[in-house]
Amino acid sequence: MIYQKFYVVLLHCEFLYLITAFNMAYPISTWRFKLFCVPPNITDDYFLLSAGISKNTSNLSGDYEAVAETKFNSSDTYISNLPKVTFHCCFESEQDVNCSVHADNIEEKTAVSTENSFIFQQLGANWNIQCWMKGDMELFICYVEPLFKNPFKNYDLKVHLLYVLSDVIDLPLTPQKDSFQTVQCNCSVQEYCDCHVPVTTVKLNYTLLMYLKITSGGVIFQSPLMSVQPINAVKPHPPSGLHMEITDHGNLRISWCSPTLAPFPLQYQVKYSENSTVRREVDEVVSDTSLLVDTVLPGSSYEVQVRAKKLDGPGIWSDWSTPHVFTTPDVIYFPPKILTSVGSNVSFHCIYKNENKTVSSEKIVWWMNLAEKIPQRQCNVISDHVSRVTLSNLKATKPRGKFTYDAVYCCNEHECHHRYAELYVIDVNINISCETDGYLTKMTCRWSANTIQSLVGSSLQLRYHRSSLYCSDRPSVQTISEPKDCHLQKDGFYECIFQPIFLLSGYTMWIRINHTLGSLDSPPTCVLPDSVVKPLPPSSVKAEITVNIGLLKISWEKPVFPENNLQFQIRYGLNGKEIQWKVHEVYDAKSKSASVPVPDLCAVYAAQVRCKRLDGLGYWSNWSNPAYTVVMDVKVPVRGPEFWRLINGDITKKEKNITLLWKPLKKNDSLCSVSRYVVKHCTTHNGTWSEDVGNGTKFTFLWTEQAHTVSVVAINSIGASFANSNLTFSWPMSKVNIVQSLSAYPLNSSCVILSWMLSPSDYHLMYLIVEWKNLNEDDEIKWLRIPSNVKKYYIHDHFIPIEKYQFSLYPIFMEGMGKPMIINGFTQDNNEKQQNDAGLYVIVPIIISSCVLLLGTLLISHQRMKKLFWEDVPNPKNCSWAQGLNFQKRTDIL
Repeated sequence: MIYQKFYVVLLHCEFLYLITAFNMAYPISTWRFKLFCVPPNITDDYFLLSAGISKNTSNLSGDYEAVAETKFNSSDTYISNLPKVTFHCCFESEQDVNCSVHADNIEEKTAVSTENSFIFQQLGANWNIQCWMKGDMELFICYVEPLFKNPFKNYDLKVHLLYVLSDVIDLPLTPQKDSFQTVQCNCSVQEYCDCHVPVTTVKLNYTLLMYLKITSGGVIFQSPLMSVQPINAVKPHPPSGLHMEITDHGNLRISWCSPTLAPFPLQYQVKYSENSTVRREVDEVVSDTSLLVDTVLPGSSYEVQVRAKKLDGPGIWSDWSTPHVFTTPDVIYFPPKILTSVGSNVSFHCIYKNENKTVSSEKIVWWMNLAEKIPQRQCNVISDHVSRVTLSNLKATKPRGKFTYDAVYCCNEHECHHRYAELYVIDVNINISCETDGYLTKMTCRWSANTIQSLVGSSLQLRYHRSSLYCSDRPSVQTISEPKDCHLQKDGFYECIFQPIFLLSGYTMWIRINHTLGSLDSPPTCVLPDSVVKPLPPSSVKAEITVNIGLLKISWEKPVFPENNLQFQIRYGLNGKEIQWKVHEVYDAKSKSASVPVPDLCAVYAAQVRCKRLDGLGYWSNWSNPAYTVVMDVKVPVRGPEFWRLINGDITKKEKNITLLWKPLKKNDSLCSVSRYVVKHCTTHNGTWSEDVGNGTKFTFLWTEQAHTVSVVAINSIGASFANSNLTFSWPMSKVNIVQSLSAYPLNSSCVILSWMLSPSDYHLMYLIVEWKNLNEDDEIKWLRIPSNVKKYYIHDHFIPIEKYQFSLYPIFMEGMGKPMIINGFTQDNNEKQQNDAGLYVIVPIIISSCVLLLGTLLISHQRMKKLFWEDVPNPKNCSWAQGLNFQKRTDIL
């Protein structure tokens, strides 16, 4: 039987003398060795020759055991007489087969006869030994196996390993015997033994001193003292995850996973066999976890195994990994899949095998999605069997159902294989916008992924590179970059925050699309934080209507950052639910206020301000909080109110009560309110005086003198009105008559035309007053002030044709009020017209109402007739006798 060879740890290849003679341990090296035990002065050749075995025999083990068994049977009495002594053994390397022992240095000098020496060989006095550190870094294992198998089972084999772990690398003296720990080895029925020494991870660099005691047939054999560092004798676990694939360049990549728990770099031995047209076997040693195989052909089968060993220094090869078989397809595409961006150029290669024969590359044609033949000018012959197609200026792939790629087919002249290559083309133009906050402490960048075609298994990542100063004119993707965490917001944008920031450093950014097929980068953009500042909005914003000037004034305070010159933008409008904003620009960086005209000075306005760098860089700030104006008087009233009078009293007496009437001033005339009214009097004898009316709109006084002039003044918080109407009551002027005629013509119930004729006068006519009232009711009089040059006027009011009205026209002179023209009712020559008009007003509504009633009656009658008729008409679906009759004709008649 031929036994497996073991790789062992051995430091010296010459004779190892007895431990007691040299008082030192021998380090273990990295080649195979055996423990050789012979009695003193007896050589190995003697053992072999005395047994009748040729030294040069090729089957030493088998022949030796056969002869040994015969010799042992004849020497059975010697075993029982064998003294119980300990024999010290030595190591024999493959490089030096001479192993002898200096008997003078042996503590236990024992003479052994030739017959007894032969018995030692029969008892298994030579052993193969292999020691290694297990890959899990927990056990140090020594494997002991007899070199010549002992066929006799009546002798027990017992092996003990004695060891000590020391943190001293170079030991000057051998440790004391009592410092050694003993491990009993587990010996199987096949007479090999495993010895396990526990070693913790922290003690891998310690020195392990050990020796073996082997007991067989009552004879004790002791090995020399051995020393080793467990870290130098590690036998790793075999590599895992063996995998093979065709690369993008048409090579076969063999890859695997490094064994776990290995505390040092590894080297790997790869052996593979290729079974194609010609079988070949290759054995290579590499330091990477992959190996490329060239000249891969379709339809080939590869079987691969890998093992591992420490890269530098001593170590032991691991066991071989489980074999892995890979068969290449009949059509090989390389690369099989391509991920690229819009506008790029890509190339596919293929090797086509048809019926166990590789197709010539000149006979290969290419198709896109089996629907569009790719022009021959885009195809190239690379070698006898490799064809290439180049696709230029690619457009984004349009998804077709569940397919998110284009299928590129490599075909023979007459047929296409079902295998194809996949082409993914996506648009990577992503806009990245950044803004620096008003405190200049952080920069927020945003980008949307909605513009990117969704690719299953892909992930998006913002990467950036910060330059020391400013931005490059042509930003480019940098090889050294950093990722940035971005978070999806509710609006569909990703948001990334840079904090802290360097205001004058250039941040070059791009979006990287990571996928198993590769990665794509969007066009890079460079951002200078100082150039994308969004300032804080202006503060302390105030709005007011300026007094006496009447402008809307908005004032503010400039934000502290940035220190650049700023421009400002103001928006303002009347306060309400929906403000109609007007915008005003302010380009003066030093300005802190602005004034704009507004149509209504007595309304509430809202105003807001925002700012931006004057050079145009960056963003507008948010609008400030709105400021509101407060309604208050801005000027004295424009004029006093227009007023008229009522005269009460006996016309024969010189004293009359005059009641003045006026309408409250509007906001535009009062600017913006009236606190009170004052009536000013002027007479010949009593002079002038004033009377405060307060908020009232009428005032009564006694007219006793020939001429009495009054005016009404409006007063607000700023002052009194300057432009005020005067009215003079004069006895002599009340007899001046210049109104020759007055006519009233009703147009409709809401309008009456007044026309008049005036005669020339020496007095200065200022204006006319038209007065009217309903004679059938006690309504107050109504009046209007009319310019003096007007001859006809439209009075708009609610007039009832059957009622009587009185119309009066008063000429107002500077010297006083003249004699009025008064008419009761409308002009007489239009009575007939008035009656006709009145009749029309009554008859026309009656006629219209009657027509509407008649039309409604006809519609209702028509609907009732149809309903009554169809209630009697049977349903053809329910009545057999009615089937076949055409009732539609009847509906047409109706």
